[in-house]
Amino acid sequence: MKKFFKQFKKVNSEPIEKANIIWSWIASFLGILAISYFHQDVLNDKDLTLVIASFGASAVLIYGAVNSPLAQPRNLVGGHILSAIIGVASFRIFNGNILFCSAFAVATAILVMQLTLTLHPPGGATALIAVIGSEQIHELGFLYVLVPVASGSLILLLIALLVNNIPKHRSYPLSLKEFREKYLSDD
Repeated sequence: MKKFFKQFKKVNSEPIEKANIIWSWIASFLGILAISYFHQDVLNDKDLTLVIASFGASAVLIYGAVNSPLAQPRNLVGGHILSAIIGVASFRIFNGNILFCSAFAVATAILVMQLTLTLHPPGGATALIAVIGSEQIHELGFLYVLVPVASGSLILLLIALLVNNIPKHRSYPLSLKEFREKYLSDD
């Protein structure tokens, strides 16, 4: 078990406390449940096609690595939205060549996220899903940017803001932690 904790500390930016692990689980459960509920009941998406896989990767970052720069709200929302726009545009422009289109969408999404300081690794998957996704995804066109991408990102963010700030040892976003340390510390 000691070997596990030693390895865990190497790969995790968060404190290795049982409470932290439990809060990460609670937040990710609620985040994905909320997106699924919204898409199933509000949008009548019974097979949850619009619950895109990149939201699972975002959940890992914003609930499990709350202090990561890649997990911050600007990165979460901006990275997904910009990548969705690029993915849809790529599919429409290069529709005849899915291999080129896939590579172009991901590479361009990374470039744009870097230039706009919104780098969020799941954004690359969001761009790729716009290209290789189901016919239902393709039929959405640029609506894909709003639903599921923007709506899902905002739902994940709302859950992160609520749940990640319940325990005293967690703060989200990082700017809130910095504010608390600067202005609200007991020193």
